Amino acid sequence: MRGGLRWVADGLFPRGGNPHGVLPALLILLALVTGLVDAISFLGLGRVFVANMTGNIVFLGFALAGDQELSKWASPLALAAFGAGAWTAGQVTRRTSDARRAFAAATAAHALLVAAALTVALVSGHHHTGARAALIGLLAYGMGLQNASVRALAVPDLVTNVLTTTLTGLAADIPGRSALRRSASVVAMFLGALTGAALHLHVGPALPLAAALTLLAVVAVVARRRTRRTS
Repeated sequence: MRGGLRWVADGLFPRGGNPHGVLPALLILLALVTGLVDAISFLGLGRVFVANMTGNIVFLGFALAGDQELSKWASPLALAAFGAGAWTAGQVTRRTSDARRAFAAATAAHALLVAAALTVALVSGHHHTGARAALIGLLAYGMGLQNASVRALAVPDLVTNVLTTTLTGLAADIPGRSALRRSASVVAMFLGALTGAALHLHVGPALPLAAALTLLAVVAVVARRRTRRTS
């Protein structure tokens, strides 16, 4: 598997120009995770995002203005949990002074949070307020961990949470390998959202959560092994 991931990662850079090892391929997998969990949260948890905080800021404004279809508590909860996750990842990165080690730890913690969310979905469902709040909190905290730890890696043009700047770069910049990296993020998040929505609408949240957990476990294991090799 690592050979395939390295082949994908190397293909996103000019020949011999990838200093990041398998990380670029792992970030593409995390963009898939983002699409999966945001599909669950938007479609099943009351029109809220757990990854796209820009959307939640806008939704909160709509709710406070009087829109009856948007929750006044879901967006603030997601924002607070996401911020807490990002703060935690920042603390870990500063204390370890090793962005790759912090990324591996944050991804492992993210996998545990998604496992907890999957347990909530299986035991309590996702319709009543308590279960929805637990799912939003767990998933948004995990996405905060992911976004902050990925940001610290500073892999160019590969994002896992928000695509506005990525799409701007695709339209404004000269095409090249950077455009390929940006396109990979866009396609991965789209496919994650498509898959997550299809699974949620036809089966429920458990299956897309299980898919997100599987991807996170793979990323955590590979990232951990790579940090051991370089330590």
